[in-house]
Amino acid sequence: MLAMKAQTLKDALKQHFGFDAFKGRQEEIIQSILSSKDTLVIMPTGGGKSLCYQLPALVSEGTALVISPLIALMKNQVDLIRGYASDDTIAHFYNSSLNKAEKKQVLEDVSAGKTKLLYIAPETLTKSDSIDFFKEANISFVAVDEAHCISEWGHDFRPEYRKIRKMIEGIGDEIPMIALTATATPKVQSDILKTLKMVEPTIFIDSFNRENLYYEIRPKKNEEATLKNIVGFIRSRESKSGIIYTINRKTTEKVANLLQVNGINAKPYHAGLDSKLRSATQDDFLMERVDVVVATIAFGMGIDKPDIRFVIHYDLPKSLENYYQETGRAGRDGLGGDCICYYNYKDVTKLEHLLKDKPVSERQRALQLIDETLAFIESSVCRRRFILHYFGEQYETNNCGQCDNCKNPKEQIDVSKEFLTILKGIVNTSEKFDIQYLVKFFTGVKSSEFGEYGHNNLAEYGVFKEDQAHFVQGIIRQALIADFLWKDIEQYGVISLTEKGRNFLAKPGSFSFTQNHDYKSEGEETVSHSKGSALDEALLKVLKDLRRKVAAQHALPPYVIFQDASLEDMATTYPISSDEFANIQGVSKGKALRYGKQFSDVIKKYVEENDIERPDDFVVKTTVNKSSDKVKIIQAVDKRLPLEDLAKNLGLSYQELLNEIETIVNSGTKLDISYAIDDALDEDLAEDIYEYFRESETDSLESALEEFEEEDIDLEDVQIVRIKFMSENGN
Repeated sequence: MLAMKAQTLKDALKQHFGFDAFKGRQEEIIQSILSSKDTLVIMPTGGGKSLCYQLPALVSEGTALVISPLIALMKNQVDLIRGYASDDTIAHFYNSSLNKAEKKQVLEDVSAGKTKLLYIAPETLTKSDSIDFFKEANISFVAVDEAHCISEWGHDFRPEYRKIRKMIEGIGDEIPMIALTATATPKVQSDILKTLKMVEPTIFIDSFNRENLYYEIRPKKNEEATLKNIVGFIRSRESKSGIIYTINRKTTEKVANLLQVNGINAKPYHAGLDSKLRSATQDDFLMERVDVVVATIAFGMGIDKPDIRFVIHYDLPKSLENYYQETGRAGRDGLGGDCICYYNYKDVTKLEHLLKDKPVSERQRALQLIDETLAFIESSVCRRRFILHYFGEQYETNNCGQCDNCKNPKEQIDVSKEFLTILKGIVNTSEKFDIQYLVKFFTGVKSSEFGEYGHNNLAEYGVFKEDQAHFVQGIIRQALIADFLWKDIEQYGVISLTEKGRNFLAKPGSFSFTQNHDYKSEGEETVSHSKGSALDEALLKVLKDLRRKVAAQHALPPYVIFQDASLEDMATTYPISSDEFANIQGVSKGKALRYGKQFSDVIKKYVEENDIERPDDFVVKTTVNKSSDKVKIIQAVDKRLPLEDLAKNLGLSYQELLNEIETIVNSGTKLDISYAIDDALDEDLAEDIYEYFRESETDSLESALEEFEEEDIDLEDVQIVRIKFMSENGN
C-alpha cells in the first residue's frame, strides 16, 4: 500500500462518506496505515475511530480484516458501511451467526475481490480453516478494534485477544496492523504494543476530552428517592434515547419495570434473558421503538447508536475505564450527552463482594481500580480534569463548565503547610506505600505495621487527627491530579513524588485545596445543563418520522439512513434540490441516490406550506453523479440492449449499472427489463422471486437470497427481479 495525495484522500472521503474534511488526526492515521506502518490509535468514542480503518480499506487493494469482539458490533458496522455504499458486498461479517450458505457467499465475495471490509471475531480466526483461507486471500491489512480487550488492566478483558499476533503471523509475515481503542491508560497502551508485537509503530493518542458530555455525581440516599429522581430526569428528556447501567439482573428488572409503570418506554437487558429477547431489545433500541434500556454492563459495547442523549449509572461502575467507556456511548454524534452517576458507599461493598472468589492477583487489581473510581466520585475538582489525568492527559482549564463540580465549585482553602508535611512524610516513609497506608500513618492509627517499619517514630506520624482522614486523603488525591505525586498502579498503587513535588519540597510555595465530597451528608443537586439548537424543531420531527418509515422499509436502524446531525442540518438549511441535498453533512453520493428525493420532496412541501424563508447563505456544491447517464440508460433498456454491453459502454461495472437502473426506477420512471430476466433466470424461478418481494416485509437482497439458497442464483439475479417488481408496483 502507498500513501495517497491529500486531495485524493479528501475526494475519497467525500465520495464514500459524504464528509468534506477529516476530524482531528484522522488523515494522518489513514496515511500511516496506507504506508503499511503498524499503527496504534487511542481515540475517544465519537472521535471517528472507525473511519480510520474503513476509508483505507475502501481505497486499498484486497480485503481488510477487522477483528471485533462482539457479533452485534460487527453487524452494526457492516450496516453502516453498506448504508454509505451502493453495493452490499463491500462489507461482510463472518461469524457463528451465519448459516453455511451465507458463510460460503462471504468467502466467495472475498476471493472475488468484492469485499473491502471483513469483520471477524478472534475466536473465528483461531480456526485452522480460516487461517488457511486467509493465507490465499489478498489481505490489505488487519485492524484490531477494541484493542483494550488485550490487557488485564483494561475493561472487557478477552483472553482470545492475546492470541491475535500469532494468528496474524499464521496468515502472512508482513501484513500491516492498526490497533484502535477508545479507552486505554498508559499501562494498557503498553500492553497492547507488547502483546501485538507492533514493529516500530506510529502512535496516535487523541485527546480523551469529550467536550459535549456533562458529568455529574448524585447521592443515592435511598432506593425510593433515587428512582423518583431518575424518573423525573428522563421525563424532562421525553423520547430521548438513554441507557441506565445497574450492577445485577435483579436491579435491572426492577428499574425497568418502574420506568414502564411511569409511562417511560423502557426494557431490561442482561445475560439472564433469552438470546432472542436480548437481540429483540437491542433492535428495538436501535430502531427507536424503545427509548431507554436498563442493563448490566453486558449491554452497550455492540451498540453503535450515535444519538444516545444520556447514560445513567444507578450503581457504581467497576472501574474508571468502564465508566469512561460506558458514558462514552452518549453523544457520539457530537451533540450533547448527560452522564449521571448515583453513589452510595454500599455500592463499593457490593463490588468488593463480587470479588471474594477471584484469584488474589485479580482481586488486587480489581480493588485498585475500584479505589480509582471512588477517588473520582468523591473528588471536588473538575470531573473532566480527573478523567483526563487518569488517562495520562493534562487539562489546564480551571473550569470546564460541563460537570457538577465546575457548575457548583467549592471554596478553595490554602493548605500549603499541611501539604508540605504530607510530602515530607511520604519521603520519610521511603515512597513505598499506597494511599490507605499513608492516610493511616498521618492520622496516627494504631497498627503494628507502623512499628515494624519504625514509622511510628517519625515526626509526621499522627500529625493529623483520626477524624481528618477524609481531609488528608483529599489532599493526596488532588496532589496526584496536580502532578506533585505519582501513583504506580503496577506496584499496587505506591505513591511517590514527581519532579514537581520535589521542587515544592525544596522550595515551598502555595497549595490550594477543595474539600472532597462526603455524599453521606450532602443533599441532592439537580443541575440544569441542557443545550439548545438553532433549528426547525417541527421539521426535524417530520424528518425523523420519515426516517423511521424509510428505515422500516429497508429493515435498517433509523440512523443508518441518516444520523441526527444530518437531519438537523436539513432542518436548518432546508435543502430542496439534489445539489443542495448532496451538500448536507454526512450525505454521501450513495445516500443521496438512495434516499435524497424522498427527503428533499418532504422538505420542499414543508417550506411551501409554512412559507419558510430559506437561509440566504446556503452554499450549493455540485458532485459528480453517474445518474447523469439516466437518458442513455432509459434509451438502451427500451432498445433491449444487453445489460453487460450497456455497462461496458458507460464505463460501469455490472453491479453499478443495476444500482443506477434501480435508482431511476425508484425515482418514478418505469423500465421494462423483463428481457434481462429472461436471459438470466428460469421463468418459474423468476416468478417465485417476484412473488417473494410482494409478500416480504423487507426488500433486502440478502434475505431474498437466503430464501432461495438452494437455487443457483446470485444477488444480481435477485436485484434484477426486485427492479422489475419496483417498476411495476412501486411507482
